[in-house]
Amino acid sequence: MSNRLIFVLLIRLWRHLSEVRRAQFGLLLITMIISSFAEIISIGSIIPFLAVLTDPDKAFSHSSLQHLIKALEITSSEQLLLPLTVLFGSAAIFAGAVRLFLAWFSTRLSFAAGSDLSAAIYSRTLYQSYEVHVSRNSSEVITGIVTKVSGVIYGVVGPTLSLISSVLMLVAILAVMFSVNPTISVVAFTGFGMIYGAIIWLTRSQKIRNSQRIARESTQVIKSLQEGLGGIRDVLIDGSQSVYCQIYQSADRPLRIAQASNQFIAQAPRYAVEALGMVLISVLAFSLVQQSDGILTAIPVLGALALGAQRMLPVMQLAYASLTSIQGGQASLRDTLDLLDQSLPDYVNQTDTAPLNFHRQISLNNLSFRYSPKTPWVLKNLDKRVNL
Repeated sequence: MSNRLIFVLLIRLWRHLSEVRRAQFGLLLITMIISSFAEIISIGSIIPFLAVLTDPDKAFSHSSLQHLIKALEITSSEQLLLPLTVLFGSAAIFAGAVRLFLAWFSTRLSFAAGSDLSAAIYSRTLYQSYEVHVSRNSSEVITGIVTKVSGVIYGVVGPTLSLISSVLMLVAILAVMFSVNPTISVVAFTGFGMIYGAIIWLTRSQKIRNSQRIARESTQVIKSLQEGLGGIRDVLIDGSQSVYCQIYQSADRPLRIAQASNQFIAQAPRYAVEALGMVLISVLAFSLVQQSDGILTAIPVLGALALGAQRMLPVMQLAYASLTSIQGGQASLRDTLDLLDQSLPDYVNQTDTAPLNFHRQISLNNLSFRYSPKTPWVLKNLDKRVNL
């Protein structure tokens, strides 16, 4: 239920993005796909590289390398080492460069979208009627514009992009590992996935509570600052500094505790999964060495799986941490969307109208006004005539 609610909130957020931002996010998705293919090339190139290092003669006669051998006019197995070293290094550099560009692009786009959302909230808030402004605390709006939008960028938009990128990367890594050894790949992914899945299930209620507390207490922190600093003259006269400090601390401490709890939940599985990964690699090494071909056959396979596992573990951890961050920020996202959903008056997009020309007089007949049905009348049955 929680994940479905997050998806609905993200769809609402998407609708508030401009066409330019949506196109940029589409371009970012293409970059993520390119990065996943670069990861396939990077991990896949280690197998022929290690094969040449361990058994050059056998690698020289391998069918998958015959196109490279003919293209480079290689006549001996020793000549394979240099081009494969260059190939492996180039693939690693290319994959790293794509990941670096992806990190830069996603970060810049996240904060650019945050700037758009913050400006949109401020604009929509300014266009609300006076009745709306007097009916709510200004600290709620200020918190939404300053704090909660930043929380949405750091805790929802950025992690959502990281989650999508991690899923694509994980699919690419698993594809390479499955082609090398399907059994080990399935066992590794299932084992690691069960750990993360169990922790997600066990901590889901805590993350929801933390999310609500962060959204609530961040508003209280801004409110206490406004009240204390805005009325500093009375605070100094009354000597009530300790009272306002206590009010601030009573809001700030639960906020920090909730943030720390989410941070710990996001980082905790890493240590258990890393230990499981080391055990899995050691068991795999032992089983491969026991086979008839021995260590020469084991090294290329073990190297590819070890590199795949070394890439897979951080990606799974990033995906889990991103999902945890999104779940922890859903309350702030909901509050931000409520501010973004404020309606704009009809005259916002209208062109300037021609001024009215008064020739004789201005008459007010039986004019009444109040700010809301629950407030007293400011003007009631007013009759006024102004001669020009």
